[in-house]
Amino acid sequence: MSDATTGAYAEEQRDSDVRKVVFASLVGSTIEWYDFFLYGVVAGIVFNELYFPSDNATVSILLAYATFAVGFVARPLGGLIFGHYGDRIGRKTMLVITLLLMGGATVLIGLLPTYDTIGILAPILLLLLRIAQGIGIGGEWGGAVLMAYEFAPHGKRGLYASIPQIGLSLGLFMASGVMALLTMLSDEAFMSWGWRSAFIASIILVILGTWIRSNIGESPEFEKAKAESRNRDQGLPFIDMLKRYPGNVLLGMGARYIDGVFFNVFAVFSIVYLTRYVGLERSFALWTVCGAAVVMVVFIPFFGRLSDRIGRPRTYAMGSLLLALSVFPAFALMSTGNPVLVVLGIALPFGVIYPICYGPEAALFADLFDPSVRYTGVSFVYQFSGIFASGITPMIATALMSANGSDPFWLCCYVVFAGIVSMICAILIGRRSRA
Repeated sequence: MSDATTGAYAEEQRDSDVRKVVFASLVGSTIEWYDFFLYGVVAGIVFNELYFPSDNATVSILLAYATFAVGFVARPLGGLIFGHYGDRIGRKTMLVITLLLMGGATVLIGLLPTYDTIGILAPILLLLLRIAQGIGIGGEWGGAVLMAYEFAPHGKRGLYASIPQIGLSLGLFMASGVMALLTMLSDEAFMSWGWRSAFIASIILVILGTWIRSNIGESPEFEKAKAESRNRDQGLPFIDMLKRYPGNVLLGMGARYIDGVFFNVFAVFSIVYLTRYVGLERSFALWTVCGAAVVMVVFIPFFGRLSDRIGRPRTYAMGSLLLALSVFPAFALMSTGNPVLVVLGIALPFGVIYPICYGPEAALFADLFDPSVRYTGVSFVYQFSGIFASGITPMIATALMSANGSDPFWLCCYVVFAGIVSMICAILIGRRSRA
């Protein structure tokens, strides 16, 4: 076989490996986000009544969202645990374990008795299962995007790393769509067994995802870094990351701020806003978010590819500014209660503008670290910042709405603040990379 033929075969095999790994990352990521968002969708419409009954509706919703937030608090722990072993043992093994952990917790939530049946034990067990979910997704995200990032050619890393990010929109689409279909049941049937079926059905997806992930290879960049590390002393990846990249860690968390805030305002809180404050049907609110998630599928890889061409920090900074500018018009459209305007108020900012940040985000964070601490680095930046950027956002939104007489003005100001912070951090990341 000639050198040219051998080279062509090797390149073809490499392209095949990249496609296989990216597909496996996408499938697994979709399943994990479906499990995670299913909880968020249900928290404010089911768990507040079945697990946190109260005479005050706002208190019940806040308690339900508190368990939602706990999942985000647990995510950094998952990121540290699986990031450590992902940087030492390998990416692939961690991805299988996180999928099983996340899926198992989701199925058990679907089987959990209510407060009326077992009393205070019900919310306690729900909290523990939510923590297990958080630990699972905390280790999942970093491994999924890194497999795609590290297998990809250098000039296409933004594109390939953005494809597992589509799992977020597909998972949200599936979670919102399944719940929208189930809300067509009578209220009694939905609250009794309907919502549970969406959680229990996750076991099918977990079996599929585990099989797919078990049939991919290890990241070649990790294998190279592992071989090189045998010739030097190895410390803890987390300590190594903090010593070598403290500035990158802080800037990455700051850049992540608008992503978490904007997503949870439009994907989670908007359902409560449209049903409770605007007076629209729950199914309409769910289908609207579902439609925006479909739109997002197209634009996430588009802006991931754009970041390969014009730079990830520049793309991300532009997206942060546009998200800040879009929130007031979006809520103005939603507050009208007009179905067409409501759809525009969610689909345009959430489906089109939000991917400007979310598409290149994985590669932006991966660029901040070398392979020996990259799993730990991207997981910590993404998951630790998620506590304040994502986890407490629905509670902040509910509190700001209540404090301002059900007017979303202060909530919109909060989103603008997050957008400005993230824009500045993205600009500073760009300056550091050029320096």
